[in-house]
Amino acid sequence: MTASKGILAPRRRWTADEDETLRLNFPHFPAFLVAYVLGRTKFQVYNRAHALRLQKSPDYTKHPLAHLWNGTEHPNTVANRIKPGSVPANKGKRRPGWAVGRMAETQFKKGRPAHLARNYVPIGTEKYDTKRKVVVRKITDDPSVFPVMRWRPVHVLVWEAAHGPIPEGHICIFKPGMKTLDVAQITADKLEVVTLAENMRRNTLHNYPKDIARAIQARAILTRAINRTVKEQSK
Repeated sequence: MTASKGILAPRRRWTADEDETLRLNFPHFPAFLVAYVLGRTKFQVYNRAHALRLQKSPDYTKHPLAHLWNGTEHPNTVANRIKPGSVPANKGKRRPGWAVGRMAETQFKKGRPAHLARNYVPIGTEKYDTKRKVVVRKITDDPSVFPVMRWRPVHVLVWEAAHGPIPEGHICIFKPGMKTLDVAQITADKLEVVTLAENMRRNTLHNYPKDIARAIQARAILTRAINRTVKEQSK
């Protein structure tokens, strides 16, 4: 019995024969065809296939008629496509400044988006970088440059102004005990360039007494465990 308008069809249990038909055909044919054969709706077929853990076969989309199954080649679909050379229905209607109702209020405006304009700062602006723990300066507005790369550490700029580019595989750092966040106090004589390997040796955990080294390791393990728990609970 099919459902009439406004009346739900009585629930019909799936028989063993229907399940077997579904197992044989669902992997290879679209749900609407299987539904037609079984006299059921497409959604009933999908739900039963899910319950039986059935999946489409790997060669499902390689069937000769597969291009017809998604509806893109249905005669009605083809007939309503815009043909090459057709005149767009809205040609000549969208004049500069044209908007219906309140459309103009939500249209994109020329120039920088409002939320970016509020956060914009000019080239030369300086700020404290909480990750690198140094003062950085904005050097470009070039949109092709990744945002974080538009800012460079001030001490690196000071070194390069005095000595030129830093060699590959090296890093510019403050000499021991001379680090400062006061830009006026950042001078080339307080800086040095060392290899990445040397910088790692200076900051290695093993330079600390064993008790402190173990405490630092334990803290890192605890921090990772907390972050992992928070991440799992947020899913």
